[in-house]
Amino acid sequence: MNEVRINRVLPGQVAELQIISRSTFIETFADVNTPENMNKYLEDNLTTEQLSGELNNEQSQFYFAVTDGQVSGYLKLNFGQAQTEPQGDNSLEIERIYVLQAYHGQKVGQALYEHAVQVAVEAGAPYIWLGVWEKNARAIKFYAKNGFSEFSQHTFRLGNDVQTDILMKKALTR
Repeated sequence: MNEVRINRVLPGQVAELQIISRSTFIETFADVNTPENMNKYLEDNLTTEQLSGELNNEQSQFYFAVTDGQVSGYLKLNFGQAQTEPQGDNSLEIERIYVLQAYHGQKVGQALYEHAVQVAVEAGAPYIWLGVWEKNARAIKFYAKNGFSEFSQHTFRLGNDVQTDILMKKALTR
């Protein structure tokens, strides 16, 4: 098994962040969404300017998963007001865990998830939460296996398609 290292994304790495963000999003969702909706999402949410703003937000953190010297996935965490839904200032949101398909089954997602839990515990968060598209069975199974349970849902807009995300959370012990 290849070692997965988790490295904090630095402001000067926004181009690399954009490449992995776009690549993983397209791999994950292009087959089940229209090209128009995919392009609209990419143009609105995964531009250099948008990602730079998110990367420079003190209440958000990005991490790369690096396998054999290659970026294989990434993680975005949100605290406080950066969370996509108000959950309390001391909770932590996993907004994104994405892994390139070539690295599926190599524990990259698990390494990113475990890093998120470590950050949350160190920050004293009582729980960690996330939103996952109701049609993303692979991700839902992954989070359920890691002890998350559904607590609500919200809408997610992909272009002109209004989709439903399941909100899941997991209590943390210190």
